[in-house]
Amino acid sequence: MDFEAVIGLEIHVELNCPTKLFCDCPNRPGDEPNLNTCPTCLWLPGAQPRLSQAALEKAALVCLALDAELQPLSAFDQKVYYYPDLPKGYQLSQAHQPLARGGGIELTAESGSPRMLRIHHIHMEEDVARLVHEMEGRRPISLVDFNRAGAPLVEIVTEPDFRSPREAMEFVKALRTRIRYAGASDCSLETGTLRVDANISVRPRGSAEMNTKVEIKNMNSIRHVGDAIAHEIERQVAAVQTGETVVLHTRLWDPEKKATVPMRAKFAGPCVPDPSVPAIELTADWRALMRARLPEMPAARAGRLATQHGLTADESQALSADPEIAGYFEALVGGDVAPRPAMHWLLTQLLPALKERRLELGASPVAPHRLAGLLRMLARDEINANAAREVLIEMFSTGDAPEVIVAARGYQQVSDPNALEALIDQALAANPAAVADVRNGQGKAMGFLIGQVMQASGGKANPKIIRDQLNRKIDAAG
Repeated sequence: MDFEAVIGLEIHVELNCPTKLFCDCPNRPGDEPNLNTCPTCLWLPGAQPRLSQAALEKAALVCLALDAELQPLSAFDQKVYYYPDLPKGYQLSQAHQPLARGGGIELTAESGSPRMLRIHHIHMEEDVARLVHEMEGRRPISLVDFNRAGAPLVEIVTEPDFRSPREAMEFVKALRTRIRYAGASDCSLETGTLRVDANISVRPRGSAEMNTKVEIKNMNSIRHVGDAIAHEIERQVAAVQTGETVVLHTRLWDPEKKATVPMRAKFAGPCVPDPSVPAIELTADWRALMRARLPEMPAARAGRLATQHGLTADESQALSADPEIAGYFEALVGGDVAPRPAMHWLLTQLLPALKERRLELGASPVAPHRLAGLLRMLARDEINANAAREVLIEMFSTGDAPEVIVAARGYQQVSDPNALEALIDQALAANPAAVADVRNGQGKAMGFLIGQVMQASGGKANPKIIRDQLNRKIDAAG
């Protein structure tokens, strides 16, 4: 029997607000334990929560970036359950009247046709505290850090529209890009500001039934999302084929074992309206104001870059996949730098150099105007590509302008044919076999001869001039 998967995602996004959702404590979960706390986020009896306006605005931008419809009226509920990271016994969330409904992301399916992956709703909620598990002597202990308690979250709940790990991975990538464009979160799976849970069930292909689902948690990379879903599909199919009953529960992804492992039984506590936080009424004017604040989204930016700079669809999409990359590119080509070389050097030289040094583009020591200066020197044949790569490396370590580095290191390109003639003659005389191969149409032989002249010039010769001179001399001697 052929099976298909039915997959839905629950995605938590931590909003990059300066304070927590219901109090004025700093929203910095990584600080020293229990430093950023007050009676409200410690959930002490009698403390009164006050909804953050900044969090509401950021949450609204997330909803609009995902084409969800902001609701005129939403409200908080008490999601009742007890766990050591939630000692008050309930979490403030929006179970019954969420902030937004609908929305979705259209992606290209594996068949090549467009496919809309729908969102059911988006709601706000407070984060819980963090448990820290340590060893005291030989006895394990668990401590609670309340710095994260009350951090502002939105949860994006999708429809069960996904049928493959690839669809889930591509959806998370696209969602992350849109939210980053909205400026609401850095959406990092590695640091936990983006957390993905997947609900997975399997059924005979072509069936419309919805079978028992299993929830998967603890996926801290896009690749882990795909691997965990793929493994769970295989596990459930094997279970069904052997007559085993699939039981509703939560599992964790273990990247070392490359397997999902049982975590706990799935329990859904009651959700009751919360009397302490007033309902949220969003007027039509306020919703229009938030929509006006939404910046240009990735697809629109990719289309504009393609039209404005003569790039292909793939090139403009690669640049628009991250708002920082797109912004850097637009700053780079703001003057007289050609778009295609700018794109090439940004994607294939600067970004890999940053990754090697574990730096983000926003912290790059090579500012757009510095890289633009280097590309202008390259376009004017003042330096060659090999020298430009060396200059870029030195710009990382010294912070100097490219003109300064070129002058100090003697990287200036030699483009005077008269200055190169002796080196070209030497290469021709020393390599008669390569000369014969060039006459016979073997392109590799020409590359070899150019390399010999480049080596003799200390890498400073202009390869275009070398090629022209070699061709002229070989033709004249032939």
